[in-house]
Amino acid sequence: MPKVKTKKGLAKRVTVTKKKKVLRSKAGRRHLLSSKTRKQKRDLGKKDTVSNQKKLLKKGLPYEM
Repeated sequence: MPKVKTKKGLAKRVTVTKKKKVLRSKAGRRHLLSSKTRKQKRDLGKKDTVSNQKKLLKKGLPYEM
């Protein structure tokens, strides 16, 4: 049985915790920050969980999940 390759683009975008939760960064924190409120920018800096793509995540990160 050959090794399964990890999707490197996905591996760079997400991190997997010990309890197998997948964390991702939120979009919208790169530019046009002067028009966003302090609260918006603070919330965009936090990580978010990925919950509804389990099948794709298992296929893209075979040794993490």
